Amino acid sequence: MREFLARVVGRGLRTALLLEVRCPDCGRVSADTQGSAGGALGLCPDCRAASAPPEGAPCPGCGERPATPQTAPLLCGRCRERPRPWARALVYGPYDGPLRDMILAYKFEGRLDFGRRLQEYALAAFERGLAEFPEVADCEALVPVPLHPRRLFLRGFNQSREIARLIAARRGLPLWQEALVRVRRTVPQMTLEREARAENIRGAFAARKEMLAGRRVLLVDDIMTTGATLEECARAMLGAGAQRVDVLVLARA
Repeated sequence: MREFLARVVGRGLRTALLLEVRCPDCGRVSADTQGSAGGALGLCPDCRAASAPPEGAPCPGCGERPATPQTAPLLCGRCRERPRPWARALVYGPYDGPLRDMILAYKFEGRLDFGRRLQEYALAAFERGLAEFPEVADCEALVPVPLHPRRLFLRGFNQSREIARLIAARRGLPLWQEALVRVRRTVPQMTLEREARAENIRGAFAARKEMLAGRRVLLVDDIMTTGATLEECARAMLGAGAQRVDVLVLARA
């Protein structure tokens, strides 16, 4: 009898251990297996709160958040003085804390298990953008910022393309990775001072007129720092006849 009870209890413990869900950030058992609107699947409440974007509306031109939170999306001083080539910028959150760590681990440390959560964050940014700027719903396709073929070979994937996949699937939109190509290899932007980034990336992209002429597209990348890369991409697409370009990034540095 005791052997039978031991087998039953042991089986129950093994089942419980198999079914429990642990927070992928801190390792604690999480009761929430469905995630939240912010897309933090399986995160415990503390880690979900740490990954959530701050309150207040960012600048619709560059995604930067003002020191004093604003309830309506208003252009910052820099974007009023020097308008961006795109129409609207949709941003999930600041390039800081868990979001920064997750993006870096995904890109450079092989933590592909973070991919789904980053896709969810991108989708959350897109849906929040629709609520603030309904015209974004007219987007006809998603265009990821391309990598140079050599960097794509070394990394094995284009993170901008991957984070756009869930938006494309949920909204039934095509993902046009061929619409924009990198024609010149450049020094990684993250290694340069802010002032040198625009010159480094100038002329690095070519856009396909036969795909973009008259189209409204959403340009997708993981991080915006100065915005030099996104500006060069947007200008190339507008020069190829795109009717409207909006941008979406996971994080604003």
